Amino acid sequence: MLSRRQKYILLKFFSMFSVVRGYNILIIVVAQYLASIYILAPEKPLGEVVLDVNLLMLVFASAAVIAGGYIINNFYDSEKDLINRPIKSKLDRLVSQNTKLSFYFVLNFLAVVMASYVAFKAVMFFSVYIFGIWFYSHKLKKQPFIGNITSAILTILPFFAIFMYYKNFDTVIFVHATYLFLIISMRELTKDLENIKGDLAQNYKTIPIAYGENASKIMLTVLSLLTLIPTYLLLFHFQIGHMYYFFYLCIGLLLIFLFILWKSKTKIHYLILHNILKFILLAGVFSILLIDVSVILNRI
Repeated sequence: MLSRRQKYILLKFFSMFSVVRGYNILIIVVAQYLASIYILAPEKPLGEVVLDVNLLMLVFASAAVIAGGYIINNFYDSEKDLINRPIKSKLDRLVSQNTKLSFYFVLNFLAVVMASYVAFKAVMFFSVYIFGIWFYSHKLKKQPFIGNITSAILTILPFFAIFMYYKNFDTVIFVHATYLFLIISMRELTKDLENIKGDLAQNYKTIPIAYGENASKIMLTVLSLLTLIPTYLLLFHFQIGHMYYFFYLCIGLLLIFLFILWKSKTKIHYLILHNILKFILLAGVFSILLIDVSVILNRI
């Protein structure tokens, strides 16, 4: 049996884990390593990539900044989350705002220290990244279009850090990035539809509030159709191994997404749509392994 103090500490841990969304950070870390091995540095020996201390520092710095971003976002959205996510909000509030902010500054400081191990340019990159996340959470998030675009850009920036480290400018990387950007943009707009009640109460000028749900559905339809462009290029103009299974699956999932989208009227419908996009992003991370299923054996 756990003592009362042990239960208290455990609850605090799960509360902070919920605030920083540790599961998301773990997925991003895995995605950065898989992208490095299979896409950004495909010619390097596996051990040279996995055991690269500079890459490790960049990945850890990214994780620290993202965790800090979730904290500052939680800080500014605390009232809105009481309406949109009451259960999660109660768990998050087990840790005081002062503790969260202290942890936020510690994480950002550690990120800069880890980046300094790599290069001064990395320090500058993560410093700008930290400021960008704060400015988005404080100001831009409440603005239609600008908030959505900024959020999508901030989400893919950790991969840009790895991209710049390896200086791999192959066209296929930009096509992958375009597809990722479009799916993330769809997710952000779907989240706005899902959270419209809390956003309206807190005077957030999101796209659904400023232009209506129907206009948001049209934009989501256009974005989903635009994903067909990078999908076509990746399927028929680049070597992506067995990853074509993923893209054919996504075409089917996006058709289902559009069908449900135009039938959606309640929060639960938009939650289903959000989960479809989250599944696509998660499946996309592990489908990187399909680019070359023998890569692990061949590059040891």
